[in-house]
Amino acid sequence: MSKAFSADISSRICKHMNDDHADAIVLYAKAFGGVTDARAAQMLSIDSQGMDLTAEVNGEAIPVRIQFDHLLADAEDAHQTLIAMVKQARVKTN
Repeated sequence: MSKAFSADISSRICKHMNDDHADAIVLYAKAFGGVTDARAAQMLSIDSQGMDLTAEVNGEAIPVRIQFDHLLADAEDAHQTLIAMVKQARVKTN
């Protein structure tokens, strides 16, 4: 994990996303992870290359790795990228 994505930064981003944007994580799993029947999802970790999620499908936890389209520079880049991705996911899943 690069300095830009220490374990503390990953944990902070994941906690924020899981607590405040659970619907966005489900959209990521559906649109970018190919888990179209996900009912719920959690973000487990994030690094400069991608994010690890777990998606719930029929009561079973499915691991999902989503690669980013570029290497993230820092937490602010992660923030902007996740916002852009949720916008893309909304279009893809509708």
